[in-house]
Amino acid sequence: MTNGDDGNVSVIDGSTGTVTATVTVGTNPWSIGVNSETNLIYVGNRGSGNVSVIDGSTNTVTATVTVGTQPRGVGVNLVTNFIYVSNVFSSNVSVIDGSTNTVTATVTLASGPRGIGVNSTTNRIYVSNDNNVSVIDGNTNTVIATIAVGTSSNPEGVNSETNQIYVGNVVDNNISVISGLSNTVFATISTGGSSPRSLGVNPITNRIYVAYYSGNNVVVIDGSSNTAVATIAVGSNPNGVGVDPLTNGIYVANHGSNNVSVIDGNTNTVIATITVGSSPYAIAVNP
Repeated sequence: MTNGDDGNVSVIDGSTGTVTATVTVGTNPWSIGVNSETNLIYVGNRGSGNVSVIDGSTNTVTATVTVGTQPRGVGVNLVTNFIYVSNVFSSNVSVIDGSTNTVTATVTLASGPRGIGVNSTTNRIYVSNDNNVSVIDGNTNTVIATIAVGTSSNPEGVNSETNQIYVGNVVDNNISVISGLSNTVFATISTGGSSPRSLGVNPITNRIYVAYYSGNNVVVIDGSSNTAVATIAVGSNPNGVGVDPLTNGIYVANHGSNNVSVIDGNTNTVIATITVGSSPYAIAVNP
């Protein structure tokens, strides 16, 4: 859990719902990704233009990798051990080799790359720009498709089982659903929520969890029908969603109330609220 104003990361024990450690990182940590295979955590520091690498075994920073200007999103390929960082003001993506913690490639994109999602099975990386999504081939680090979506597209969620990608359009207040096979939008979901800022996907249950920043709630979407099946009240200004597919627990970072709402995915109810640092922004889960 990145705490933007504090410059640190809160480590939460999912079995007890308590904060067990606080790790100091760079300035204004904005995004986070986890490699569950290596137990390494990657934190994009928007203010300092770098990525802090945390060892999950010791909760210490073991490396700092310089990337572009204002890194906004972090995605991890669990198979190749490459990390992808979207740099909003550099209009590119930095590709980090997780085995060496070095930038091995830089992929130029359209203006304002923000959210980023990775399909480790197909080795495709999906980056949301201002009004479209760039598809990067992880084998060649080249853009192979550009898909028009809604206005001010931001978060991304990828279901590697169905090969579907979910993009929140912050201004249009809807969700674009992309087929990874055809690289086309085949559905648009309007739930009545306002300002979808983050998405989380449970590939086992095929449920998508959308945090609506202005609505102070999370909408649950059935990926089979692309319809909303539940709306769950959380804290103030929810801005990040992390999903544990093994426990079916959903963790929501509430930017305005400085806490995390824990949702039971079986009942769609909030079962705990955990106090964290100031301005929590992004959250990632190591199952």
